[in-house]
Amino acid sequence: MLLKALSVLVINSIKVVFIFHYFVLLCYICMQIVCKTSFLHTFKQYKVMVQKHNVVAILDTRRVKADKRYPVKIRVTFERKQKYYPTPYDFTKDEFDNIMLSDTQFEKGKRLTEKISKLIALKEKINAYKTKVNDTIEEIPEFTFTAFEKKYFTNRGAKDTVKIAYDEKIKELTENGQIGTAVSYSCSQKSIDKFSPAIKFKEVTPKFLKEYENYMIAEGNSKTTISLYLRTLRSLFNHAINNGDILPELYPFKAKGNNKYEIPEGSNTKKALEATDIELIFNYEATKGSVKEMAKDFWIFIYFTNGLNVKDLCLLKYKNIEGDSIKFIRAKTKNQKKEKQIIAILQPETIAIIEKWGNSKKDGFIFPILNGRETPTRERQLIQQLTHVINDNMKSIAAELKITCNVCTYAARHSMATTLKRSGVSTEVISEMLGHSSLNTTKLYLASFKEEAIKVAASSLRPGVKTQY
Repeated sequence: MLLKALSVLVINSIKVVFIFHYFVLLCYICMQIVCKTSFLHTFKQYKVMVQKHNVVAILDTRRVKADKRYPVKIRVTFERKQKYYPTPYDFTKDEFDNIMLSDTQFEKGKRLTEKISKLIALKEKINAYKTKVNDTIEEIPEFTFTAFEKKYFTNRGAKDTVKIAYDEKIKELTENGQIGTAVSYSCSQKSIDKFSPAIKFKEVTPKFLKEYENYMIAEGNSKTTISLYLRTLRSLFNHAINNGDILPELYPFKAKGNNKYEIPEGSNTKKALEATDIELIFNYEATKGSVKEMAKDFWIFIYFTNGLNVKDLCLLKYKNIEGDSIKFIRAKTKNQKKEKQIIAILQPETIAIIEKWGNSKKDGFIFPILNGRETPTRERQLIQQLTHVINDNMKSIAAELKITCNVCTYAARHSMATTLKRSGVSTEVISEMLGHSSLNTTKLYLASFKEEAIKVAASSLRPGVKTQY
């Protein structure tokens, strides 16, 4: 009986031991599974984090600005693809390095210098953009550049305002000495501000642009002015998209493959003088040494020198004269990727005008209008002043000669082009002489010739026919 009881006790003890071992084994297995899962999860999270995105502030040395500085951008890397997002800061390489290392230059326990304080403040401002990018990314459940940009650009601040984009462009043009272009942008800005103050890029839709066009028509603006104002606005959109400031989807203008707003073409038909009127001007005798004589001579010089504009006339230097020609770069194209060199053949009249009105010291500007020390604003004032002098005196000469057409400096340019066309010179050659980048622009200059050709063609329809009317 006792033996039987002991046997039962041993068997039960063995069962308990086995059950305990099984329990321990089960716990161990569970722990291994949990630990392994946790590790894999952590590893995957780390892997995703590494692969997901990397955000860093960099100096974009791919494009140098006019002041020899580079733009600071926030670079986002995702799955080996990189995209750049703008900040309003530009620095040289040394300036950027000093800013980003500014906090390491400060030794604890020592007083901050004013210079280092400013550098640290700039670094904090740059890092604020980096933080904004990171914060936007954290708000996205699943990162893609499309999702990020949609959220990031939706939350943009003042940069999203068209007015500020105009201000920045006008400032840039002024600093580059492009005063005339800066004035055009300023006029455009005033017009759109009057129609819709504080308008944002995302609010400029094809519908908005059509309403704005109708508003300008009601205000009495010509098609040429309307076209100019809208082209400056389109230029701001192109710049903002190229810089990554706004999404391409916001572009409201007509382009290849879309059916959005189309800027109306200017209807400013260029009027050229008849050959008889040009002959009258050439033979007009003004008082020797008078302002009227100078105005007439400059008009003739413009006509013979490929119709150059007054600014290019003022900027001509003796070093531009090479043999029997004068070669110069159009001021209008000096800040463009492709500069346009003009080659004009010196005529006896232009040589005589240089001798009569040119500087006695032949080592600088040909004509004594500028000295090279003027500010861009003062330079523009002097050029405009000369333009008014030429135009006012030519208007007086035209009245004396009974010429009814406009005889301003632009008329000299258009007349030169049309005279060449009448002589059988190809449009391509005329376009090259004028310095046009597009044949379409040259065709506008030759519009009056087209009308003449149509009249001649129409008259040939009835050779020898006597009318009964």
